[in-house]
Amino acid sequence: MSAPHRFMPASRRVTLMSHGPQCLDGLTCAVIISRNFAGREIETIFTGNNQIDEQIRSFSPLDPGKEELWITDISWRQDETDAHLNRLIDRGLELYWVDHHKTAIDRKAEGHLDVNFTDHVLDDRYCASRLLFEHLCARAKKTGESHPGLLALENLVMLADDVDRWVLEIDGSRELALAVRTMRQDDAFRLLLSMDSKLTHTPALQRAMAKVGQELQATLALAAETFYEISVPERGVSVVSAECDGFTGEVADRWTRARERTGTVYALYDRRTHGVSMRRSPDCSVDLSRLAGYFGGGGHAAAAGCNIDASPANRPMEIAGQVADALADGVDR
Repeated sequence: MSAPHRFMPASRRVTLMSHGPQCLDGLTCAVIISRNFAGREIETIFTGNNQIDEQIRSFSPLDPGKEELWITDISWRQDETDAHLNRLIDRGLELYWVDHHKTAIDRKAEGHLDVNFTDHVLDDRYCASRLLFEHLCARAKKTGESHPGLLALENLVMLADDVDRWVLEIDGSRELALAVRTMRQDDAFRLLLSMDSKLTHTPALQRAMAKVGQELQATLALAAETFYEISVPERGVSVVSAECDGFTGEVADRWTRARERTGTVYALYDRRTHGVSMRRSPDCSVDLSRLAGYFGGGGHAAAAGCNIDASPANRPMEIAGQVADALADGVDR
């Protein structure tokens, strides 16, 4: 999706690649960039973990010296992508990266993601949008610039941080995150971009929240029908898999609370994204970022995602089996 703005020849063109579009954190990063660089030409591209390397390597501006590229809430996996970015930087591209995923932090520490960034923020204490917001506010303060449109986003940023890190201490954060998942990409972005500093519920947001209840009940029913569980005695845990139509985190959370589950790793297939969302019960110590990394994905210790090949006829059983085998082999350690 593109969000064009009035072009100012003296300013660099800005391209943002962010995780999304059904991720409140990634969407909020896009809103922050749009507010901070209002008046410039901006292109916003939402992408997923499986597309980010190809998306970055397809970025080939004619004059990198007139471009800025911001990558937020996502990281890439291939060394060829590092090389592509470094070639663009050598030609004048300004490159900024903001991420908070444990997978990215581990890969950077291992010597990957070896890029000559103009600047980057890599920190797991807050979500990406909060890291980006604080970075840009600090930069504006240092240069003496004034960005009232950016500062007005503080409440949205705090909600995104609260739900993305699953702190859930701020009223409305969970509901807003679920609402944007029901909306089309353009609609969700425009909704967040147009919200006031008090985050007043617009009619569009109210309609989206009403839709959440209907869709959530449907996905809970689908998950119950496709439920499959397998024990991993070597690790003292069970793997639960099922098919969902969105809201995988909600399914795992509700099953954990309603069934008082312990020692559980969830590997839930999402029919919307065709990916596998991993969650764990609060007592479980499995590092899901490493487990997902084994399958080519990544994320956090308690929440991660990846893609796992499985036949449609036996998808939950095959996914659970592959995850159980990986855990038995200790790939998360």
